[in-house]
Amino acid sequence: MKIKWLGHASFLITADDGTRIITDPYEPNPGLKYGQINETADIVTVSHEHGDHNYTASVKGNPTVVRDTTSARGMTFKAVATAHDDKGGGARGKNTIFCFQVDGVRVVHMGDLGHLLTDSQVVDIGKVHVLLIPVGGNFTIDAGTAQEVCDQVRPRVIIPMHYKNAKCTFPIGGVEEFIKGKTNVTQVDSSEITLTVSGLPTSPQIMVLKPAL
Repeated sequence: MKIKWLGHASFLITADDGTRIITDPYEPNPGLKYGQINETADIVTVSHEHGDHNYTASVKGNPTVVRDTTSARGMTFKAVATAHDDKGGGARGKNTIFCFQVDGVRVVHMGDLGHLLTDSQVVDIGKVHVLLIPVGGNFTIDAGTAQEVCDQVRPRVIIPMHYKNAKCTFPIGGVEEFIKGKTNVTQVDSSEITLTVSGLPTSPQIMVLKPAL
């Protein structure tokens, strides 16, 4: 399988059989200057109904849009209900974590998670090979809480998302705050990586990708 970071919380995940999944497609705006998504996909997951996460109109190919637990193209997408804030959704609403398996690799996309996970949420999520996690804070969990969530679910590969950079000027932190002082970090000189079950690292590795758009 291949994982390409398009930008913000949006990834293109391509299975060996060619099935293409896009997570949380965004609509560019003055604070979000990633390029317009023009990719074709078979499936699109939407963690919540904010414009920087639910712009499904940009995705080509008449994809199946997944907003809850369902099956599509022979794959099961498990939705775990969470909140966009630490007030049970009272400030920014609900958020959905999506868990799915591609070529034997268990992928978990955290959406705009706003809090530490409960014990029951950790159980619902189950095994995690690849964790796509927001680290910028303010609108989501911050760098410190993101590390605590990583400790809760114990992924093999951690890919940070939803942080401030030259193409995202939201009032949030950069990825530097998440990786500071850590030795298990790879700055990937690409927007895309290829992963297999047999090739997964034995201990958690943070992989910082370059945005494709």
